[in-house]
Amino acid sequence: MSERSVTVYTRENCHLCAEAIATIERVADEEDVTVEMELIDVDTDEELRETYGERVPYILLDGSPAFKYRVDEARLRRKLTGSRSSE
Repeated sequence: MSERSVTVYTRENCHLCAEAIATIERVADEEDVTVEMELIDVDTDEELRETYGERVPYILLDGSPAFKYRVDEARLRRKLTGSRSSE
């Protein structure tokens, strides 16, 4: 089982954010990948709010930009299960 880091820039009452988080959790479970997920509310920090604005969810996988607005399930599966050059 591998472990991956996921950061989700989100905000309260964001249905796309909820969908993205649910998709990440479901796919990770199906692929037997442990995901350490950090949720960051962009509205708690003025700089984050300015940086991301309405562009949430914004998702990083192992520190690299992976998805914006919606998570493509097939791409997520490839990203989670593919070999990582850093390992």
